[in-house]
Amino acid sequence: MNRIEIRELTKAYGSTRAVDHLTFDVLPGRVTGFLGPNGAGKSTTMRLLLGLDRPTSGTATIDGRCFADLREPLHHVGALLDAQAAHGGRTARDHLLGLAVSNRLPRRRVEEVLERTGIAAVGGRRVKTFSLGMRQRLGIAAALLGDPGVLLLDEPTNGLDPEGIIWIRELMRDLAAQGRTVLVSSHLMAETSLMADHLVVLGQGRLLADMSMKDFIDAHSTARVRVRTADPARLGAALGREGLELVSGADGCWTVDGASAEHIGGLAAREGIPVLQLVDERASLEQAYLGLTASHAQFTAAAP
Repeated sequence: MNRIEIRELTKAYGSTRAVDHLTFDVLPGRVTGFLGPNGAGKSTTMRLLLGLDRPTSGTATIDGRCFADLREPLHHVGALLDAQAAHGGRTARDHLLGLAVSNRLPRRRVEEVLERTGIAAVGGRRVKTFSLGMRQRLGIAAALLGDPGVLLLDEPTNGLDPEGIIWIRELMRDLAAQGRTVLVSSHLMAETSLMADHLVVLGQGRLLADMSMKDFIDAHSTARVRVRTADPARLGAALGREGLELVSGADGCWTVDGASAEHIGGLAAREGIPVLQLVDERASLEQAYLGLTASHAQFTAAAP
């Protein structure tokens, strides 16, 4: 089923707990955004899941098995944690070929993933000549090599140009639509909001949120409606009778807090008040995220 299960996962370095009793699942069929401030424990969690570090306590498993117990792991899990990991002296093709041979994958998969990630034309070049964006594509090619059911990607859009960012967004959504489990760590809120269906948010090693994108934004937003009307006095009076207030905006629109567009539209229709524009306002993912994590950030800059 390609399910990632994190249970009471803890990792301590001396007196510091990088990960503190985490419990959550990452399910197939959706893109899960993995968010949190620097030092929140995201990379540590991924390393523990991939067997690159040992937990102090708790478990991190894939289909009920530890990564170290998987034979030929690229068939099951693809990961990109560091785009600089490939040896600079090897060509991109040789780097992928070495991974393929060690996991008993057919050589044709090397050419297939080079094509899919858009770097087939430079497959014979040494990795040290690659730009950051090209290295990023090579790392994604390595993650896709075994056609795995689980993908773990840490900042996959780092160094990519706008075309590359759109490509990785569509790739992640396509892989999830195929029933794969996709966990993507990122600091780019705008891009995460377009890519992810579900969010897991950490702060200081602890779980702050595990919910759908919509529920997360709704939980950290205040209902607000923007409305433009030819008769604000009548609309204001009608709203006042319901305990709502019409507040003037600088752009000629009015706002109403604590209401929905459906409610305001129905009220205006009953009163015969002309409405020229009516829209629900929701917080962006960035606003909701900052509202939740502000007190959990390890590093914050002073205000100018």
